[in-house]
Amino acid sequence: MASIPTFKLVLVGDGGTGKTTFVKRHLTGEFEKKYVATLGVEVHSLVFDTTRGKIRFNVWDTAGQEKFRGPLDEYYSQGQCAIIMFDTTSRITYIDVKNWHRDLSRVCENIPIVLVGNKVDVRDRKVKAKSISFHHGKNIQYYDISAKSNYNSVKPFLYLARKLISDPNLDFVAMPLLPPLEIQMDPSMIAKNEQEIHDAANAESHDDDDDLL
Repeated sequence: MASIPTFKLVLVGDGGTGKTTFVKRHLTGEFEKKYVATLGVEVHSLVFDTTRGKIRFNVWDTAGQEKFRGPLDEYYSQGQCAIIMFDTTSRITYIDVKNWHRDLSRVCENIPIVLVGNKVDVRDRKVKAKSISFHHGKNIQYYDISAKSNYNSVKPFLYLARKLISDPNLDFVAMPLLPPLEIQMDPSMIAKNEQEIHDAANAESHDDDDDLL
């Protein structure tokens, strides 16, 4: 039997942004309501069925707290793709994205990266879609996501699969069986956010994040 193409995916971001919850929702179909600080690293194997056969991501879920940042180089090592996550209800987690990207890029050069803003189901959004500009000019893909509502939760994996397999037309043929929605996102809120992201992508890119402060 042919072996499944397998890739090391490094998942980073500040503590409390929802990294472990995001992965475990794909694994078990259950939303982790209780946040437990990840002391060290957990590796989760996620397999997707695609138009080019199965693909496996071994997701390395690292602790986001600053006090655990020291030894992360060994976890980045030989990473083939990455997801950087922040919390759209917390400005500091977005401001810290540049630090995660710097550390990641120092160890893993030229790997496909997805930046995701989690918890967009929360109405009191602190990091507006139109303010998210870090990925501009860095060859990074950005997605708003919500683990609670499954909104865009598969898109980061699809983007990375297309890059890693070098097939822009690759698609998932059997979507992962995700759990019933815990909450329903307001379609008008989704439309507004998506329009802001589209408008920001077409605007002149800028590197500073002064609009968040």
